[in-house]
Amino acid sequence: MSAADKGSNAYLEQVVAQQAVLEDDLKSRRGAAVAGAAPAAPAARRASPLVKRDGALGVAEKLTPGPVDVRITGFWRWKNVLVPPNAFVVHTRRGRAKPLHIGLGESFRFNPATDSFLVVPGATQTILINAYCVCRELQGVLVQGYVQWIIQDFGTAYRKLDFGDLEDPMRLVNLQLREQAEAAIKDKVATMGVRDVLSDKQPIIEELTARLRAVAEGEDNSDQGLGLRIVTVQIKEAVVSSSRLWENLQKPYRSEQGQIARLAELQAEEAIAQREMATERLKETQRLEYERELAELRARNEAWQFDTEAAERLRRTQREHDDARAVSELETETTLHALRMERDRHAEEAETGRLRIEREQELKRLELDGELALARSQAQSDHQRALLDVERARLRADIENQQTPASLQALLIASLPEIMAKLPKPQEVRTVSINGTDRTTVSGLLAEIATVVGALRSPLDPDQPGS
Repeated sequence: MSAADKGSNAYLEQVVAQQAVLEDDLKSRRGAAVAGAAPAAPAARRASPLVKRDGALGVAEKLTPGPVDVRITGFWRWKNVLVPPNAFVVHTRRGRAKPLHIGLGESFRFNPATDSFLVVPGATQTILINAYCVCRELQGVLVQGYVQWIIQDFGTAYRKLDFGDLEDPMRLVNLQLREQAEAAIKDKVATMGVRDVLSDKQPIIEELTARLRAVAEGEDNSDQGLGLRIVTVQIKEAVVSSSRLWENLQKPYRSEQGQIARLAELQAEEAIAQREMATERLKETQRLEYERELAELRARNEAWQFDTEAAERLRRTQREHDDARAVSELETETTLHALRMERDRHAEEAETGRLRIEREQELKRLELDGELALARSQAQSDHQRALLDVERARLRADIENQQTPASLQALLIASLPEIMAKLPKPQEVRTVSINGTDRTTVSGLLAEIATVVGALRSPLDPDQPGS
């Protein structure tokens, strides 16, 4: 059963527990350390003979256990403090307003009665951050990151920061910077969505860097800073607090990847199935080829046996028919001789017929040549005659064309008796007047003749008597 089902608020309980731990950590441990360690150290030094021997011999002793290895040599008021080269130190004296020594790795003479000093590590400090945030969708998100910082101006830092913890001088500073970093991350995540926080962490890094530098280094390099310098700010990971929401966010990608994997499996199964089918087909093909080759071998064996038996039967039959063939060869030879004689006779008769046909064809050809020559000569004669007739007609036409009207009239008058003789016997007498024409001209004479011929050719009137 979950915490929500029990009616409790797990996030609130977690915040309250972190607040209690923070308050306890922010309390200075300097008093407890001094009260617990200071009395024990002198007692130990007094009780130990080795300490007395080391003090008598002037061997260096360690002031307090801590992260910085500081050695103190000498005795009573004439002591020397040896500071490692990678540690900051500030040395003050009673009655002096300013420190006697301040810097990195400076060693000095120390009088316990009037002097005091503070040693702080100068190495880069790393703060691990686990910020439990609430995003824009009101979902819990754990943002993990780290911040690295270093002391830039120790003269400002030792006056504004608390380095009084003897076991870890940087503890309180780291706690303060971590709280500021967590607050900045929570403010920025509250304006972002879950997917933005998970996919793009650069806005968170930029916001956190700007805020921490404004606090540690001061804005625009002013003297309001803490004398620190932010080296780097990184966000390692962002995790959704709700496992159900985390699963829901991952479902689309997982479903897509599952789909891709399933498709790959289907493709693999399909390829395997195709390969298996190809293998089965190859096996079946090989089996069929083997069966076919075996059938061919059986068929060849049976064919060989059949051919052997057939050859044996043929040999026996041939042997049986050899004698019959030998007997029939003589008969065949005799028949062939008779056929050859008959063929020769038919050949002679055919040759005689061919010669006779050739002679008849030659006679017909000669007759046709004679008829053709006769027809050709007759055609030439007819042609010459036609030419003469044409020439005669042409000459007659030329003569007629050259005649005068008087000769034509005389010729017509001479032909009148013949014309009249050929005319039918008239049944009546008609008088045709041809006055008004000029008989001296051919046209006038022809007009008169036409009038006469028209009168003669006109049909008789049926109403007249005697018709």
